[in-house]
Amino acid sequence: MESADIYRASSSFRGSFRGGSSAWRNTTVEAFSRSSREEDDEEALKWAAIEKLPTYDRLRKGILTSASKGVANEVDIEKLGVQERKQLLERLVKVAEEDTEKFLWKLKDRVERVGIDVPTIEVRYDNLNIEAEAYVGSSALPSFAKFTFNIIEGLLISLNILRNRKKPLTILKDVSGIVKPSRLTLLLGPPSSGKTTLLLALAGKLDPDLKLSGRVTYNGHEMNEFVPQRTAAYISQHDLHIGEMTVRETLAFSARCQGAGYLHDMLAELSRREKEANIKPDPDVDVFMKAVASQGEEANVITDYVLKILGLEVSQTLW
Repeated sequence: MESADIYRASSSFRGSFRGGSSAWRNTTVEAFSRSSREEDDEEALKWAAIEKLPTYDRLRKGILTSASKGVANEVDIEKLGVQERKQLLERLVKVAEEDTEKFLWKLKDRVERVGIDVPTIEVRYDNLNIEAEAYVGSSALPSFAKFTFNIIEGLLISLNILRNRKKPLTILKDVSGIVKPSRLTLLLGPPSSGKTTLLLALAGKLDPDLKLSGRVTYNGHEMNEFVPQRTAAYISQHDLHIGEMTVRETLAFSARCQGAGYLHDMLAELSRREKEANIKPDPDVDVFMKAVASQGEEANVITDYVLKILGLEVSQTLW
């Protein structure tokens, strides 16, 4: 009898211990889940408050989650600090080799989800001919004497005293093609085949001394109907840098000169359509897009992004 009582007591004790352990586990899980729900609810309330703002104010506010505390805070886009921009890019592109493509797809999906078509450009060139006049033979040899003589000769030719000894040289002859939007076009050719000349002609940066004939259009518009230098950029194989500027300063200067950033009107239309469709965007992508569309912040954010994907975020050295 005593052994039976002892067995029942031990069984009851083990059952109580198991029940207590289960209760402790359930309480712990419930506490953590409740904490997670509270954070989600708090973020949803902050986002709802932003959605109630007028369009101008809504484009200046965002939800940024702290990397250390994991707390979502409302931030003013025009007052993002260095650490906040660093945390934002760390969340979007933690590993450049793996996350860059994912991030770009997020940007693309957000715009296409509400039916906004991003403007694209199709470049066509028809019967393109480019010719130059150049010295041939010994006259083309690079020397100081030849250089001085050619200058004097050019002056006398302009006065119709001497006959022009330059020979016509055809660089491109009857070249036609199409550069489709949203596609990567590869241009291959042997050295001195006219690749650089073709690219300069398409970008509107061809040397005025060259004779150009044919037709180059951007979405059907001739080159004289707009400023092609604001639409296309040609990057030479010879880099030109200011030696006294750091890597960050050089990229920031370039971004400011080129007007880096998204169009503010496009983001306003995107926000309006998302509000009508009751769509909540990714908070990090939302802050990034608002930052690059905000005047005064676009160059800083774009510079940080380029430094991040190139692995140069810790570089403060000169070129």
